[in-house]
Amino acid sequence: MPTEFELRRKNEKFAKAAREGKKPTHASRLEKLSKRSPINLWALGVICFVVIGGGMLVFELVRTIFL
Repeated sequence: MPTEFELRRKNEKFAKAAREGKKPTHASRLEKLSKRSPINLWALGVICFVVIGGGMLVFELVRTIFL
């Protein structure tokens, strides 16, 4: 039977190998924040809608229907 010293040494060796080879399963908070867009998706959609001219289309339809 191995001695306590040998068991500890083997356990430390195994733990070190496991730590080095193990990849994190979840991305860190900083990684998630760096990948996020600085503007919300719906706000980007509204900006694109107005810039492309969809806003004028809606205003023209409202004017035609209600006036």
